[in-house]
Amino acid sequence: MTHIPAVHAEGLVKSFGDFRAVDGVDLHVAQGEIFGVLGPNGAGKTTMLKMLATLLSIDMGRAEIFGVDVRRDPHRTRQLLGVTGQYASVDENLTANENLWLFGRLQGVPSKKARDTAADLLGRFGLEEAANKPISQFSGGMRRRLDLAASLITRPPLIFLDEPTTGLDPRTRGQMWDTIRDLVADGCTVLLTTQYLDEADQLADRIAVIDRGYKVAEGTPDELKASVGNSTLQLRLADAADLIMAADVVRRLLGEEPVISGSGRMNVALDAADRAAEVLIGLREAGIGITSVSVDAPTLDEVFLVLTGHDTAEPELEVAR
Repeated sequence: MTHIPAVHAEGLVKSFGDFRAVDGVDLHVAQGEIFGVLGPNGAGKTTMLKMLATLLSIDMGRAEIFGVDVRRDPHRTRQLLGVTGQYASVDENLTANENLWLFGRLQGVPSKKARDTAADLLGRFGLEEAANKPISQFSGGMRRRLDLAASLITRPPLIFLDEPTTGLDPRTRGQMWDTIRDLVADGCTVLLTTQYLDEADQLADRIAVIDRGYKVAEGTPDELKASVGNSTLQLRLADAADLIMAADVVRRLLGEEPVISGSGRMNVALDAADRAAEVLIGLREAGIGITSVSVDAPTLDEVFLVLTGHDTAEPELEVAR
């Protein structure tokens, strides 16, 4: 590895008509790390990834992959990376072996080497017993593993994974996480987009939080959590109509702006856990009922709520990006 970053981007902008899907995003991904891009559906994650992968043009800004300018040298850029999208790109009418061999041949790999590489990848991803089965007989998890294997057929040093575990059951998600860690252990760099907070927390060395086309924060998981306080008070009110009054109580007592997330829920960042008692006493004196309360170390859920004012599952009203 060298000091040259795997990905370096400044001021990336992508517009569709008057709508800016990506608005001035900067990224710096070091070699050998898992870099997570966290955000809800419609945040601009996939659009940004497609720009870096030369699948969409860059309207403004610049990007380099291992020092290669994405806009000026797209062919060389594509040789340096593999891309696994949100949906399996395999051919339903071919077997796993045939799919990987075909991907290799399309990328200029000699036939025998493509066949040998396919066999090796099927073994690494635990698919050797299904090597000659049609893809129509594969489970969702098997398809995702095969899709990831296809992106590695030319052994690229950089892998783009666009929401790789969407729709998978918890066990298969865990297997995919292990596979991603193994890729980095073997020397790959991974740029991972996800809307799952636990996935970003488990996998990423550093995280960029993207919302409505903007990068709103960046740091390690621990740095992001520390930015919202030492502890978080989580409340659910008996009556959601009391949220505005409860927020006034928090502001008066702590000088903090609480995060209201609907359905009577409110999160309050605390500089010390024992200050939760002040809030609870203040709410009781104001006649505000509480159905549940907890004080925990901050999680990425709280980080995202504080940074954006909504959670990652909140539906977007804008056009999907």
